[in-house]
Amino acid sequence: MTYYRFQNYAKTVRIGKIICLARTYEEHAREMNTIVTEDPLLFLKPASSVIFNHQTIVVPHMSKCLHHEVELGIIIGKKGKQINEERAIQYALGYLVALDITARDIQSIAKKNGWPWAIAKGFDTFTPLSNAVLKERVIDPQNLDLELKINGAVKQKANTNQMIYSIERIISFISEIMTLERGDLILTGTPEGVGEIKEGDVLEARLGSLCSLTVDVKCEQ
Repeated sequence: MTYYRFQNYAKTVRIGKIICLARTYEEHAREMNTIVTEDPLLFLKPASSVIFNHQTIVVPHMSKCLHHEVELGIIIGKKGKQINEERAIQYALGYLVALDITARDIQSIAKKNGWPWAIAKGFDTFTPLSNAVLKERVIDPQNLDLELKINGAVKQKANTNQMIYSIERIISFISEIMTLERGDLILTGTPEGVGEIKEGDVLEARLGSLCSLTVDVKCEQ
């Protein structure tokens, strides 16, 4: 079992299902030559893909092209189904910054054939997570800077106020489909600027002044 690492929080919370959103920033949708949909698009990642600060993303033998995607993560704090938007934020326990690593070559083949993205998104080490912060420490999660640097150079930079869907809308929509449980993680999608990572790269992600994440990259032995 894998557990979140919280700042100044004694309790442990086991990581549950990881629910991810696609195309939640207009500029990213444009750079990927895709359209924005009225409802969020969802896919899942396994908890076994999680790593933490100062650990390593491993490039698997099956892929020749990994891409970085920096995202706001929402940790669910209590069980809920059919949650109204007006009270959706009550179900959040905390926030973190995450990287959704994608085997872009594998995903491109899947898209072309109408196949699922599970392989492209699900390898071990493909979900690096920062330490989490409790929601009480966050004044406005819909106004946080997101940034990713690779080897010191800024590659992605945006603010969560640019998200197409609000956090309340996201939580409510997902709960219409599946029951949300304590420890579930919602990755809210990435802004523009996604690109390739290679062996030896050092990735530094941050969510405002709240939390940060540093990981490196190596090829599978």
